[in-house]
Amino acid sequence: MAPAGISLLGDGFHDVPPGRIATVVTHLEMTERPPRQAPRTRPGWRLRHEPALAPEAYRALFRRIGEPWLWFSRLRLADEQLAALLADPARHVWVLDSEGEDAGLVELAFDGRGTCELVFFGAIPDLIGSGVGRFMMSHALVEAWSRPEVERLTVHTCTLDHPRALPFYIRSGFRPVRQQVEIAPDPRIEGTLAPAAAPHVPLIAEAAD
Repeated sequence: MAPAGISLLGDGFHDVPPGRIATVVTHLEMTERPPRQAPRTRPGWRLRHEPALAPEAYRALFRRIGEPWLWFSRLRLADEQLAALLADPARHVWVLDSEGEDAGLVELAFDGRGTCELVFFGAIPDLIGSGVGRFMMSHALVEAWSRPEVERLTVHTCTLDHPRALPFYIRSGFRPVRQQVEIAPDPRIEGTLAPAAAPHVPLIAEAAD
């Protein structure tokens, strides 16, 4: 029997409505404080703390990083909603400066009850495979666990993300604890993202005859 509030899919195939995308979401957590270590350094790279990043700047970077993987949630927020979210004192955003270019994003949210969520984590496609993930994660872990009240660090990834994302999180010390299937409107159909975004994800706008 499923826990209260949780619906379970039965075995077999389940149709996804036209105009929607389906993804398997893996939730991970880290409950042991990692050994103290200094964040990685690399010439030309630095993480810049942005306590209240302007919505247009955040949205532009979010799109550059996430469009290949159909990141769309923040693109649907109005300016005032996004500005309020980014100004929340419980939320902390760092932007990767790569040779003077904004090229990566680390976003942490502290719930005040011992849990910190790594909400968004990524870099522009040109930097994938460069070691940028390890560089950024070393900073994220130091920042997240720098608060003595934090007992649990969480993150989630999905099957729309880069195929190395899940193994990377596991190597970084996270443990998978739950999976869900998420169905959402395809952001390419409504115009939030370009029709050519994420070519590895089929775009099915209408039901087949």
